[in-house]
Amino acid sequence: MKNIETLAMILAGGQGSRLGKLTKEIAKPAVPFGGKYRIIDFALSNCVNSGIKNVGVVTQYQPRELNSHVGNGAAWGLNIHNGGATILQPYSSIEGEKWFKGTANAIYQNIDFIDRHNPEYVLVLSGDHIYKMDYQEMLEFHKAKKAALTVGVIPVPIEEAPRFGIMNTDQTGRIIEFEEKPKEPKSNLASMGVYIFNWSLLKKYLVDDQAKNRVLEDFGQHVIPAYLGNGENVFAYAFRDYWKDVGTIESLWEANMEFLDPTHALNIRNSDWRIYSQNPSAPPQFLTATSKVSNAMIVDGCYVAGEVNHSILSHNVKIGKGSTVKDSIIMADVTIGENVTIEHAIVGEHAKIHDGAQLIGQEKEIAVVGYSEEIGGLKDEEA
Repeated sequence: MKNIETLAMILAGGQGSRLGKLTKEIAKPAVPFGGKYRIIDFALSNCVNSGIKNVGVVTQYQPRELNSHVGNGAAWGLNIHNGGATILQPYSSIEGEKWFKGTANAIYQNIDFIDRHNPEYVLVLSGDHIYKMDYQEMLEFHKAKKAALTVGVIPVPIEEAPRFGIMNTDQTGRIIEFEEKPKEPKSNLASMGVYIFNWSLLKKYLVDDQAKNRVLEDFGQHVIPAYLGNGENVFAYAFRDYWKDVGTIESLWEANMEFLDPTHALNIRNSDWRIYSQNPSAPPQFLTATSKVSNAMIVDGCYVAGEVNHSILSHNVKIGKGSTVKDSIIMADVTIGENVTIEHAIVGEHAKIHDGAQLIGQEKEIAVVGYSEEIGGLKDEEA
């Protein structure tokens, strides 16, 4: 049995239904971001950069793409002896199928895995947020406060607080009340879905609950209120840097557009806190004499003969002559024909936009093309 200080558990099993076509066949944490990343890369990279080398990745909904991306963790330096990334999926047993019923239940069903590492602390993370965070600083806060549970929170504009789980604290930062999406919030401290638990106490709560009521299925709705109700030391750790919940089409598009800003708070070029990912080997990008590119990210393997403005092109995108792409995200292996117009759009991997097609959204109503979907061209009956 190992004896480690901190084990990270990344909850990556969510569907992310508000992303529509983009999560029809893959889990939300596997959705591409910023040209060469997937959303889960941020949580995984934060773990490695924080010195946490034992990571469980809990998957459930449409896990194939996500499992393939994480693999053995080599892209994040997690393929190491006495450490690494482990994919954890629901399974069948003599007791029946064990689908995860919620965030806390997913941890309960992986108690054996956690106990094999015998950690003092368990860091529970959502795998679907964009941010850079040093979890060691949060752990030091947790220790200093002698907390049983520390919840990562971020101040949000008070008018947006009703969209989040809100923590109400006293002057010492101790959480005295949790409100899930309150209509009239008492504070603006939103939960980031980042928790540090003392493992022995959390395990006792989960095991005792399973022997009795079986109600502790979700951290926000059940476990935090149970801790508060029993007078446990629960503190809020305020994070004041960039953090983005990309749970909707508009927020995903907005986060990508913000990512284009070279002065963006994420500072993606900072070599002291790199965001790692697994990327295919591709030839250098090629811009033809007819191309015109400005304020754009163009990843390897792209061929551009048209105009690209304020957009992100992922691997192996082809844009034909006379086409215009503006304020848009084009995911990997997309083919765009000639004389196509694309504005305010997200185009999924392997999609094809045929000659002359128009795909025009608006800032508050982004146009979306699903993976492998085709737009324009001759219909079957016209061919």
